[in-house]
Amino acid sequence: MADAFIFDHARTPRGRGKPDGSLHEVTALALASVPLRAIRERNALDPHQIDDVVLGCVDPVGEAGGNIGRAAALASGYGISVPGVQINRFCASGLDAVNFAAAQIMSGQQNMALAGGAESMSRVGLGASGGAWAADPAIAIPAYFMPQGVSADLIATKYGFTREDVDAFAMHSQQRAARAWDEGRFSGAVVPVRDVNGLTLLDHDEHRRPKTDMQSLGGLKPSFAAMAEQGGFAAVGIQAHPEVETIRHVHHAGNSSGIVDGAAAVLLGNAEAGKRAGLKPRARIRAFANVGSDPALMLTGPVDVTKKLLKQAGMSIADIDLFEVNEAFAAVVLRFIQAFGVDPALVNPNGGAIALGHPLGATGAILVGTALDELERTGKKTALITLCIGAGMGTATIIERV
Repeated sequence: MADAFIFDHARTPRGRGKPDGSLHEVTALALASVPLRAIRERNALDPHQIDDVVLGCVDPVGEAGGNIGRAAALASGYGISVPGVQINRFCASGLDAVNFAAAQIMSGQQNMALAGGAESMSRVGLGASGGAWAADPAIAIPAYFMPQGVSADLIATKYGFTREDVDAFAMHSQQRAARAWDEGRFSGAVVPVRDVNGLTLLDHDEHRRPKTDMQSLGGLKPSFAAMAEQGGFAAVGIQAHPEVETIRHVHHAGNSSGIVDGAAAVLLGNAEAGKRAGLKPRARIRAFANVGSDPALMLTGPVDVTKKLLKQAGMSIADIDLFEVNEAFAAVVLRFIQAFGVDPALVNPNGGAIALGHPLGATGAILVGTALDELERTGKKTALITLCIGAGMGTATIIERV
């Protein structure tokens, strides 16, 4: 098989996913167009070299529906010859978009492609596309459907993470993100979002709270206790995991991922395509995998898929220099660290979704770019990117700097 190389990546800043957020006036299509256009312009790409645009979008309805991949290719100046496709694997959609494009390149069916994702969570509400998982008893009951926040609390209870543990992790995420911005670590990736007049709407991640401390986090009430107890989901979790007698509710807005608007894109291709375009490879996609996991715990997929991927790649956890584990909830990352015994300093060194936000369809692609930049900054070799996924799944990718 051919190697699939990463040549470039770009992302928007992440705006608060609320009506008063700086990107609320920007549609998902317009968001997606920002990194796509930036990559085309700064690499002087000939659109005829691009075989596809693969974009993740978790709620592809209304203005975000109708195949945002094709619409974004047209809107960002790639012309009529470039096709596009939209995919949805919930929170891993952006990473799966990268993996889908890489697979096409590795198999020889494509030479160069763009992959990423976009989500306007302030304009298209979380869960707007609906779905049987939460609504149809035929699947909800046998698969132990629970809201993700309750699953996160179940994970914390089952694996022994206290309120202090999850709050400390959240504080460190904020501190790391603040340091990364102060040191300009995101400067090569973030492309400002401008309005039709060219005025800057946002040029930084605005969800951050750099002054967060344990005292401020300690004052927040658990977000999912009433939902679990009054909605009967605590009983569902205990039925699925009878070793847990009572679920301790430790997650809240301060130690869970932020709802934000954002988009990202990654330019991939084989060696020959890169040579024709005058581009230097920065990393190669070494391996990737998907897995189903316990649907009641729901968010432990990163552990399961990492085991599968390492075996598939013929590697051990010691072969990975850097980890980007999406901070859907603090307990998700703490369980990953616990399961593999990895040094916490190697996991999300520039903060994560707790501090920076989680624009669902885009996050996976953002993490690929963040990992690549950190490998280059530190001179390290390999990174593993992984995300937990609704309904109990996991996706992971290993990249290797070249």
